[in-house]
Amino acid sequence: MAKADPTAETIAPHAEAVRPARLQAVLPAELAPILAAHRLYLETNRKHGTRGNLSAADLRGCDLSGQTLRRIRLDRALLWNVNLANADLQRANMIGADLRGACLTSAKLEDARISGANLEAATLEAAVLIGADLEFATMPKAMLRHASLRGADLSGAILDRADLSGADLRAANLRGASLRQVKLDHADLRTARLGGAFLNGASLREADLRGAYLRVAQLDGADLTAADLRDAEGLVRAQLAAARCLTGARLPAELTAED
Repeated sequence: MAKADPTAETIAPHAEAVRPARLQAVLPAELAPILAAHRLYLETNRKHGTRGNLSAADLRGCDLSGQTLRRIRLDRALLWNVNLANADLQRANMIGADLRGACLTSAKLEDARISGANLEAATLEAAVLIGADLEFATMPKAMLRHASLRGADLSGAILDRADLSGADLRAANLRGASLRQVKLDHADLRTARLGGAFLNGASLREADLRGAYLRVAQLDGADLTAADLRDAEGLVRAQLAAARCLTGARLPAELTAED
């Protein structure tokens, strides 16, 4: 039985990602002491200060670049075009946050909770998202070149037309993810779980897919030029036949590039 398309209306939004009825307006004069108290909270190992709580806060256009924001609460926050470049957001709660157009270049997001967030057209180039929870995140046209997503959960995420060239996706969970026309050239997808993923029209030139799980993944029109698919699991000849290009691709021993 064919799996449902994650972009269809049959998939409900993340339970914790529902937009609150009201947003909390935070003025710059109010934000500074909140961040200062949060820094003290981290520096004293939670003995002093207060964990920053910016849940459902309206922070559109704020410059938070380089800030230490580990464990901060930004769930359901409105973060359009916010500058979080080089920020430390390890283990931050960003569930359901709206980060459209945000800059997270080289941000540290290890083990961050970002499920159900909207990262449309956000820039996460060279960001570190090892072990991050991005389940059902909406990320079309996001820039993730050379991002580290090893072991991240991207199941059901929407990444159509995103740029993941050179990204580290080893052991990442991309089950049922929508990756239509995505750029994954030179990406490291070893042992990644791509079962039921939608890779229609994707570019996977020289991608490393050794040991990846590809059962019922859609590869229609995908460019697999020089991709390494050795030891890939669940891959069948019909999937390869639907791909646009297999020139130079290295295939599992039981398959060949020919029909």
